Amino acid sequence: MLKINARIAHVLGSTTLAITARANELKAQGVDVVSFAAGEPDFDTPDHIKEAAVKAINGGFTKYTPSSGTEELRTLICEKLKRDNGLEYKPGQIVVGCGAKHSIFNAVMVLCDAGEEVIIPAPYWVSYPEMVKVAGATPKYIQTTQAANFKITPDQLKAAITPRTKLLILNSPSNPTGSVYSRKELQAIADICVDHKVYVISDDIYEKLLYTNEPFVSIASLGKEIFDQTITINGVSKAYSMTGWRIGYAAGPAEIMGYMKNLQDHSTSNPTSISQKAAVAALKAPEDSIKAMRDEFKIRRDLMMSLIDGIPGVSYIKPEGAFYLFCDFSKYGPCAEVAKRILDEVNVAVIPGDGFGAEGYLRLTFCTSQERIREGVRRIKEWILTRSK
Repeated sequence: MLKINARIAHVLGSTTLAITARANELKAQGVDVVSFAAGEPDFDTPDHIKEAAVKAINGGFTKYTPSSGTEELRTLICEKLKRDNGLEYKPGQIVVGCGAKHSIFNAVMVLCDAGEEVIIPAPYWVSYPEMVKVAGATPKYIQTTQAANFKITPDQLKAAITPRTKLLILNSPSNPTGSVYSRKELQAIADICVDHKVYVISDDIYEKLLYTNEPFVSIASLGKEIFDQTITINGVSKAYSMTGWRIGYAAGPAEIMGYMKNLQDHSTSNPTSISQKAAVAALKAPEDSIKAMRDEFKIRRDLMMSLIDGIPGVSYIKPEGAFYLFCDFSKYGPCAEVAKRILDEVNVAVIPGDGFGAEGYLRLTFCTSQERIREGVRRIKEWILTRSK
């Protein structure tokens, strides 16, 4: 009998990727599937970014780069973090990875060890607990509620911390809920983490997709002590519609970044050289394309909410960021069964909430056209009304 590394044997597959694969399989068979599943913008990568990649290919920029990314890209990332977030880093404190997911994985692997605990607010992005398991550490969940906008409170955080607590993973704006922590809420969390010497991974990947008038706040900007305990994660996937280019990055204390660079030396080496040139073009250009995409997502968000309001027994919080509507479908059965039936019976792909630590919920993305949003929600409503008869 094949013996697998115990840490890997307990890692679960991605629900999101599984549902998306099944939806694509149906599409390949000619089925008209409306997908509310994949967490990626449906907009094309802007032309100036694609042109930079073509120029890199034609210019022969197709060889290895430094494992942690080119000096040019890391310098631009430092400028971006200072300009947008008030964070002062040197290029040596930046490690460019193969997507933000890879950057988070590296940070977890470097910081966490067997016997240590990682606090993860639930609902959570599906990959956080599995990364912690691979590192040999233990995920410790703080269950939030819809009434609290799916955000942890200072009292919950204090109660969850033990002598074994090493790390808090914080995602704002959140996947899957779209909730956003205010400056005041982040300050309270930062104070507790500083008091208890708990590190923070701040997953800021949806930073540019914010629908409120309040500016985005990264927790590392709230004082030197929390800055020294935070690894800030970001990337170009969501803001620039570059999911397939696989460029993310981590910024943090020089010692931690050094270990992350060493880990990357022996796992992936450098991110794709061509994608790094594309990311340089993305960070250098004005943000007109981001604003246009964000404005359209806001229109789609409001449309999807208005349509979901017409479905009996379904509730949600208004997402302030990202591009997800996290809906309570618990009235209609276990979420995995509901998601499967909606896909099989009316050909709409949604993601069950159990993979996010929230049984009874479904995650719907508004990363598709207004026309498809109308059609997809119409099918879900029809399925529910037919089922209820």
